[in-house]
Amino acid sequence: MCRSHWIGKAISDGEKGFDTIVAVKHPFSDDEERALKVVSPCGTCRELISDYAKECFVILNINGETVKTKIGELIPYKYTRDS
Repeated sequence: MCRSHWIGKAISDGEKGFDTIVAVKHPFSDDEERALKVVSPCGTCRELISDYAKECFVILNINGETVKTKIGELIPYKYTRDS
């Protein structure tokens, strides 16, 4: 389930100092593996992050490795006001 509304709520409450964001998948109640997992943010979350925190880092799990990248790397050809 996408939690973009949490990002939107933080923004509407005046939060502007996002440094790093991580998306986490909680296990379903019937999953044998109970660990939380770092996942890539969905498209809606990526748009919100890039619109309101252009310099924000995002933590991802790529091929079993945890990496930290700029949001711009996830949306390399994003629209802008000038485009």
